Amino acid sequence: MGISFRSRWVFLPLVLSLGAVSLYFLRLSINREAQPLPEDPASPEPPKGPVYKDIQREVAPPLPEFFPLAANANSPSDLPPVPTWNRPPEKHVPEKTRLYIGFTRFWPLLQQVVVSYIAAGWPPEDIYVVENTGTMDANKRGLLTIQNPFYLDYHRLTKLLRVNIISTPSLQTFAQLQNFYLSEAINNNLTYYFWSHMDVAVHSHEDKEPFKSLYMRAVDVIRETEKPDYLRDDEGKKGEWGIQFFAYDWLSLVNVKTFSDLGGWDTMVGYYGTDCDMYARLSMNGYHQPVQDAGMIYDVTTSLEDLEVLYRRRSKKAEARDTSGRKAGAYNSTLPSPNKGYLESTEEDERGGEGFKKLAATLKQIQQDKRDDKYRNSWQLRQNGGEGEPYYYDPDGFEKALQMTIEVGTKINEEKWGHKGCDIKAAGVKEGDQWRVEHDSTFDPPPPKRSP
Repeated sequence: MGISFRSRWVFLPLVLSLGAVSLYFLRLSINREAQPLPEDPASPEPPKGPVYKDIQREVAPPLPEFFPLAANANSPSDLPPVPTWNRPPEKHVPEKTRLYIGFTRFWPLLQQVVVSYIAAGWPPEDIYVVENTGTMDANKRGLLTIQNPFYLDYHRLTKLLRVNIISTPSLQTFAQLQNFYLSEAINNNLTYYFWSHMDVAVHSHEDKEPFKSLYMRAVDVIRETEKPDYLRDDEGKKGEWGIQFFAYDWLSLVNVKTFSDLGGWDTMVGYYGTDCDMYARLSMNGYHQPVQDAGMIYDVTTSLEDLEVLYRRRSKKAEARDTSGRKAGAYNSTLPSPNKGYLESTEEDERGGEGFKKLAATLKQIQQDKRDDKYRNSWQLRQNGGEGEPYYYDPDGFEKALQMTIEVGTKINEEKWGHKGCDIKAAGVKEGDQWRVEHDSTFDPPPPKRSP
């Protein structure tokens, strides 16, 4: 005889009670067996707060005005004219002569290199300053002060000197910046382009005959590369070029197709050593790297006292120029019309004359001073202001991070080729050996093996 459905409900409370009692004793057993974790006697006390470094930072002196004429100018006509012997043709040459100049820190050197190229005949509309400061549009909007390392004068560059400015989307390493130039060239259908370091100053060979400006000599190099027999050997085989050097790569002419075919610059090697890698790969792949001469190119660490001297003018009458508080020949900012007062009291100097010799001697000495400096790029540390301004970055921290990044990139390049130093091809490696070779003798010898 079976149990009815209603009778089954009688046992439900009993079953639930037994289940609850079982869970209780199981939980009690687990708690008795559990032991507290022992304390680690070596664990330090939690930090009470940051310990600050004892930083003694000297405030850099205010930057002087290295181009008073530009500071007082209202329009391009208020600036000195390009010397007649350097002026580019009124109608632009058929060749495209775009020149990229990258900028990150220290406005005085950027201003100097731009003015020197213009004075040497380079058309301003072909000069492209690539602002690589990481400060987005802060410079364009005039939000940074001159003591900020990343400051540049947008108005002076674009409205007075009439050059172009393009900005990177964020701060780039040197290798990334080079690929940015290459990308810009590809997007603008350029076959070749020039690029220059910002810490150089240039002028034409005024004392050489037949005379040609630095710009026109650079154009001649382009024309030479386009000749049918350029780099053709005795067997009739035509060679290909990758880059044309003017004083190493202080000024360079780049073959867009060649650099693209090789994959551009290795961005894993951000700074020092990336040029060694790029130029070694060009050589390994059979591309020529001719050395050319367009003019004098100086590796500099500071600006001339007054950039007026690059325009190669001289005083008509010594008493007509203000010499108080500045070097002889400086502009008198009290004159009502900068252009009128300056041009009335000056005339074009003699090409290759004493003024040219003095300019060349001064730039040569500045270059020597840079070579004698233990830290050749000390110019990058001459501004440490800008705190509180948009995209501010501690100047000392920036320099420290930069040096760490440089060091890492150098080590990557050494591991890539198994070799220390810039003479990569001479070490016997070839294209395809990247990341596949063991360390060579340029590395520290391995420790001696232990005897069994």
